[in-house]
Amino acid sequence: MSLTTERERALLDKIKAKFEDVIKEKYVKPKRIRIDVSPQKIFEVASFLKALGFNQVASVAGTDYPSSNEMEVVYHIVAIDNELRDIVFALGERVSRDNPIVPSLTDVWKSASYHEQETYEMLGIKFEGHPRLERLLLPEDWADIPPLRKEFKLPGRE
Repeated sequence: MSLTTERERALLDKIKAKFEDVIKEKYVKPKRIRIDVSPQKIFEVASFLKALGFNQVASVAGTDYPSSNEMEVVYHIVAIDNELRDIVFALGERVSRDNPIVPSLTDVWKSASYHEQETYEMLGIKFEGHPRLERLLLPEDWADIPPLRKEFKLPGRE
């Protein structure tokens, strides 16, 4: 194990000590950590990550998994002004495609706002508590399903 990986492992161990039964470790690599958590606990874990020094959402990725009837949201969180600045922390959660509602993390990180809006618009995942969950990128007259859902068919390419 490299020194870099030891640092990431120590950070994950600190998180596990507080949330052992809540989080699921996905990977620990040099400069990369990924955990998954239930939507019911994501706000609490996110708040702890912010207290550790992760103070900026770099991106939010959404993925549609129709075969398992789930959708996934992954926050990529960074620290822009402290010793953790070279680590990208991925915080993921999965929800049912039938009712894709997750808590908004804009109260933890204001920088999540735009990314959550985009994920809502493109996949239809609702971020409960988001201050402006409205159309952002698609045309005002968009009447089709969200374009990143697997069942979306591009007109003329069916």
